Amino acid sequence: MIYITGDTHIPIDIKKLNTKNFPDQKTLTKEDYVIICGDFGGVWNGKNEEKYWLNWLKNKNFTTLFIDGNHENFDMLKNFEIADLLGGKVQKIDEGIFHLMRGEVYNIDKKKIFAFGGANSHDKEYRTEGISWWKEEIPSAEEYENARKNLEKNGWKVDYIITHCAPGFINSGIFHYENDGINDFLDEISNKIDFKKWFFGHYHDDKKINEKYTCVFDEIIPIE
Repeated sequence: MIYITGDTHIPIDIKKLNTKNFPDQKTLTKEDYVIICGDFGGVWNGKNEEKYWLNWLKNKNFTTLFIDGNHENFDMLKNFEIADLLGGKVQKIDEGIFHLMRGEVYNIDKKKIFAFGGANSHDKEYRTEGISWWKEEIPSAEEYENARKNLEKNGWKVDYIITHCAPGFINSGIFHYENDGINDFLDEISNKIDFKKWFFGHYHDDKKINEKYTCVFDEIIPIE
């Protein structure tokens, strides 16, 4: 089984995954997955509180997967080794906790899932580079090309898409933010790819845009 949820901003919003808010977990196993749509926050400063929550997640019945958002410590994240898992490249953060890398296509529970993290911080003027903000929040040309290459390998057809921010037509049309390169890229993808549903975080809202696109924050959504 796969569940999708939004930003956890460890420690701020991780409690959505406790047993009160997410009772389904009582019957899950490590062969079941919770995918976090970016702003995981569990690789931030290495302090004891962060270690506590990573250990809390590690001891859950399910496996935690996350894409990166714009509020991650990319200096720390890049130090984790890259490995092959679930049909794509991942970084193992701890037992049962994995970072899904930008532009990879995974086979999870017999479903093809395209993952692409990253977003532009709207609050970066209040942040400090290398301490609370990193330029790597914006994907590189190589990451965009990796996504195109992997989608081409899969015939531009997947079951689900997981991103942090939304394609431009939603980012500007629904949430009224100015589009940038990543939103334009996601527009490009949305116009070409065949998929069932697209989930994204970033906007701190639970909002079904239409039958295909869903913004998720507090909800924990099972996918069939």
